[in-house]
Amino acid sequence: MRRSAAVSLSVLACAVMALSACKRTEAPAAAAEAAPAAAAATPEAGDATANDNLNAVLWMQRSQEYRAITEQTYRSAADHLDKALKEANWDALVPEERGNDAKGLKPAVVLDVDETVLDNSPYQARLVRDGKEYDEVTWAQWVAEKKAKAIPGVVDFAKAANAKGVTLLYISNRAVHLKEATLANLRSEGLPVADDSVFLGLGTVVEGCEQNGSEKNCRRRLAGQKYRVLMQFGDQLGDFVEVTANTNEARDALQQQYHDWFGERWWMLPNPSYGGYEPAQFNNDYSQSREARHDAKRAALDYAP
Repeated sequence: MRRSAAVSLSVLACAVMALSACKRTEAPAAAAEAAPAAAAATPEAGDATANDNLNAVLWMQRSQEYRAITEQTYRSAADHLDKALKEANWDALVPEERGNDAKGLKPAVVLDVDETVLDNSPYQARLVRDGKEYDEVTWAQWVAEKKAKAIPGVVDFAKAANAKGVTLLYISNRAVHLKEATLANLRSEGLPVADDSVFLGLGTVVEGCEQNGSEKNCRRRLAGQKYRVLMQFGDQLGDFVEVTANTNEARDALQQQYHDWFGERWWMLPNPSYGGYEPAQFNNDYSQSREARHDAKRAALDYAP
């Protein structure tokens, strides 16, 4: 889902207009899922040995287990595709986001981009190496390089879906000004891109729907106006349903409410590197020092006393 953490709606808006002019402020609920790595806490510059994200990035880049999980996820989703196509009432949008009858609409699947379709672990690795944290400038520079590789398994799934007449929609928290580079990267990795309209980035205006921070509910509503959404893919809860309060309790409740949807309509990809779960441990307050955030995360661990 790629993803800026701890940024307010005003920051997200100005990021679209002027990348270097924005300043980070306290996050609204689930803002940590707005751009990749935003939520990845790191130590002071130069202290790479203590980086909170080292093992997470290493696992994503070097473990066979990570590739096995992503491949089995997309393979299993492909096995469910015919069932979803045949059932006229099958819909992967929650009722609150389905504002019209889906029957008779063209079929589509919705995919988040970062850590769901494209692997940005090299960007994360640079942050670990340099002892840095996510920022909008270095993130935009990474996107412009168009070096992200496809997540294992996604290309085969996407091509199989496309062959069945299913449109691939990319609802991403990459800002709209990164659209051209993102689509070029997707195409270079072999992902089907019907046309420019299939990319719905952060900053997409949806008439009659007010976006809350980096939440995607308005863009999912927009997708539902034209398509019957068969499946959704993401690496964050906010890729599937609106997260109105980014707390452990609220996130637990959402996961429990929709647990039956995972593995049929919704497909979660693993991402230990960043996400809304992390700032939920320190009240979504990125104004705290790195040390304070780190201590809050340690305090959240279960030691089975």
